[in-house]
Amino acid sequence: MSDIVFRGGRAEGKVSPPPSKSHTHRAIIMSALSEGRCEVSSPLISFDTRATMDAVRAMGAVVTEREGSVTVECESIHAPDRTIDVMNSGTTMRLMTGISSLFSEKVVLTGDSSIQKRPMGPLLDSLSAAGVECSSNGGKPPVEVRGPITGSELVIDGGVSSQFVSSLIMSSPLTGRPTDVRITGHLVSKPYIDITTSMMGKFGVEVTEEGNVFHAEPQHYRPTDYRVPADFSSSAFPLVAGGIAGRVTARGMDMSDPQGDRKIIDVLKEAGCDVEVSGDEVTCSNTGRLEGAEIDMGDIPDLFPVVAVLLSTAKGRSRLYGAPHLRFKESDRIALTENMLRTLGADIRGTEDGCVIEGVERLHGGRIEHNGDHRMMMAAAVASLVSDGPVSMENDACWNVSYPGFPEQMRSIGMDIEGL
Repeated sequence: MSDIVFRGGRAEGKVSPPPSKSHTHRAIIMSALSEGRCEVSSPLISFDTRATMDAVRAMGAVVTEREGSVTVECESIHAPDRTIDVMNSGTTMRLMTGISSLFSEKVVLTGDSSIQKRPMGPLLDSLSAAGVECSSNGGKPPVEVRGPITGSELVIDGGVSSQFVSSLIMSSPLTGRPTDVRITGHLVSKPYIDITTSMMGKFGVEVTEEGNVFHAEPQHYRPTDYRVPADFSSSAFPLVAGGIAGRVTARGMDMSDPQGDRKIIDVLKEAGCDVEVSGDEVTCSNTGRLEGAEIDMGDIPDLFPVVAVLLSTAKGRSRLYGAPHLRFKESDRIALTENMLRTLGADIRGTEDGCVIEGVERLHGGRIEHNGDHRMMMAAAVASLVSDGPVSMENDACWNVSYPGFPEQMRSIGMDIEGL
């Protein structure tokens, strides 16, 4: 497989970041659970979301892709009629495991080699304690579940993945009895839970939150047409490009949406970028050499690689902290980010929950290994804007996981790209 090569320059222009992957996953599943006809408009169509579409098809839904929308029709959901292969989608694996536990038939869920290294133990332990038969490969996929849930309380450690919590909350109204989801430990990535409960409300299901307990009475999801908002985690790449090397506007942003990655705006400001918000447009401009910052990444782990790039050439010391769960993403994102930026000439040291960066004036470029991690690949591409030499990497098109059209949009704002 040939390499793709990024050569930076000045980043300037306007882009339309893709719709939210997190919202698209949830909208497709909730549409199938509504047992009616739903239109999901402006969805993100990617490898990951297609895995979720395939999963709900296995549960009896008819999913039709059209230009700019996905229609989901389902008369009655049933246990999947085949093994669910989530490919590389951890969100599909986690959310569909909870849904699959509602059925009395055995359901098998698997994925690619990366997925088979990702932890599922806390979710399976929670379901097991509530009466679900579960088995796995040492707490990792492939997993087998046979429901139904018979307990009235689901207890889950919130410190590994918010997707475990979302999985249980989405399932809880369908157990046939009042159900509590009780969180133990420190809950990571809380904004993703807020997205889940907010969307459930739009599909007619109410969940109450009191302290560390989410409570649901028996309810049914209602057919609803839903429009997916633009994705703040994806918008971070062009906005950081503007912040380190020019002026870039991201269009179609909903500042009222509960996406935790809206915090990218605060991060950019703290680093010294000029950020303007006007309607649904966010513009980020470079103001000279940026300033080091200390950023709590606990609720925004997906931003870790690109924020590390943002601060790699900032003055002084920066510290990213609060996100030990980054070790369990598509890759060990702390180690991979450290290796990537060190290869490009940054002074970076990984820590248990993040990293410490001593800013250098410029990176020197080089060939990095992204290990098929889409966010790593895109962060490295943005790093080329502050590199004296090109940044190259394997061209496996992994950006399609979350940002279809990423190279084209980067080229439109001034990046020189070879190998496409």
